[in-house]
Amino acid sequence: MMNQIDNRNVYFVGGGLASMAGAAYLIRDCKLNGENIHILEHMDILGGSNDGSGNPKDGFLCRGGRMLNEETYENFWELFSSIPSLEQEGKSVTDEILAFDDAHPTHSNARLIDKNGYVLDVMSMGFNMNDRKAMLKLMMTPEEDLDHLSIRDWFGHTPHFFETNFWYMWQTTFAFQKWSSLFEFRRYMNRMIFEFSRIQTLEGVTRTPYNQYESVILPLKKYLEGQGVNFDLKCTVTDLDFKEGEEMTVTGIHYTKDDITSEFIQLKEGDLCMVTNGCMTDNAALGDFKTPAPMKPDKPVSGELWRKIAAKKDGLGNSAPFFNKPEESNWESFTVTMKGNHLLNKIERFSRNVPGSGALMTFKDSKWLMSIVVAAQPHFKAQTEDETIFWGNALITNVEGDYVKKAIRDCSGEEILIELLHHLHFEDDLEDIMKDVINVIPCMMPYVDAQFQPRAMTDRPQVVPAGSTNFAMISQFVEIPEDMVFTEEYSVRAARIAVYTLMGLNKRICPVTPHQYDIRTLLRALNTSFR
Repeated sequence: MMNQIDNRNVYFVGGGLASMAGAAYLIRDCKLNGENIHILEHMDILGGSNDGSGNPKDGFLCRGGRMLNEETYENFWELFSSIPSLEQEGKSVTDEILAFDDAHPTHSNARLIDKNGYVLDVMSMGFNMNDRKAMLKLMMTPEEDLDHLSIRDWFGHTPHFFETNFWYMWQTTFAFQKWSSLFEFRRYMNRMIFEFSRIQTLEGVTRTPYNQYESVILPLKKYLEGQGVNFDLKCTVTDLDFKEGEEMTVTGIHYTKDDITSEFIQLKEGDLCMVTNGCMTDNAALGDFKTPAPMKPDKPVSGELWRKIAAKKDGLGNSAPFFNKPEESNWESFTVTMKGNHLLNKIERFSRNVPGSGALMTFKDSKWLMSIVVAAQPHFKAQTEDETIFWGNALITNVEGDYVKKAIRDCSGEEILIELLHHLHFEDDLEDIMKDVINVIPCMMPYVDAQFQPRAMTDRPQVVPAGSTNFAMISQFVEIPEDMVFTEEYSVRAARIAVYTLMGLNKRICPVTPHQYDIRTLLRALNTSFR
């Protein structure tokens, strides 16, 4: 069969990790010529939400940080074991990342910090019996009974749950809100149950040598370029045409180029179309040291495309629960670039973690629910020896701060840093610290938590919808049983399912590892819940 379809063209809508992974699978496992693969991306850079940019003069930017995990990223590690490292000849990206992680183990000594600047003892999860009963009942409840429910709906009868060390740590590690989907919370508890017993140290976090763009996207991009894959940037797909009838066959792709000209691609028989039907960093907006990042909750490009095509064919899900409530799905990040390491040294002494070893520090009493991550330095290849950077976020964006009496969404980078320095109780050194600032870049993301919004089981479409002959959807907004969204693994797994299914390839996809059925893991989790 494979030899008969070598001349087909495959079109990926969206240039994020899922599309790039799909292209790699087509080349590696399906032996498709790279020149027959086309990735259409509306931005001027590949990588989607896996970003990292900037320079020494203007400062660096990470809109977010993708947490990798060795035990649950089954397809991610398998794929990147075949992608060559850009830094180490003869090594794969998987080899490179895991070796770096082994050399820079994570063990947070300052996971939660209170309003007085004291590092809290978080060995106890802080549950009472009602909390434990509610958690156990949730784990035993079938997903089919959880349509539209939020975490708050489930634990509303035991509000103490939201004051536990566990909730503050789990919430900020994975970016859950009280109003987030109970589906996703339950899946995280099952998929990451082995992390439950070490959530206070975040030992399960696997870090990349540099930011995710340079460590993950760039080597994958170079591999695909070497195979002749076509990257069409600043190319916004606005609609798809479908063949009339019960089957689901894409016949045409409408797009605009450079936001100027309208173009059309006619698919021929055998061609495939795979669409990123939602992107959590759509409509992200930046500020700078003196300027707040604006909130731009306009219709997101990917969500709007999804809405259009779902109106044409049954079985393509429903975008409304995910993209209609930006006031619930937003949070804000900020990246700090400093001259020298004076501030990082102070944070290191405070936290007792060298850069790269502490993962997330959360200021639990912060009205913004602010956290910071200090990565191993350098975090960008372009960093000079006299520069350091770190990244942070705030999950609550519409409440005024504890020290700067504004909501973070109304704050400049300077004001955000001042708020942070007060939470660290570095006020006495504030003037000297501020002299070293190169930039603080805030980033408002209206839809960054969209994949966690309460939903019905049918709102997320299947990767390959029923009746499809040449069409798939690959994103954090498709339905993959038992797996958890907001992860690199979800994107790679979706791409692999799409490619193997549409290409008729009878090859094994790494299954979801059932950690929740391992008796030793369950016993450790049970013991942790009673600490």
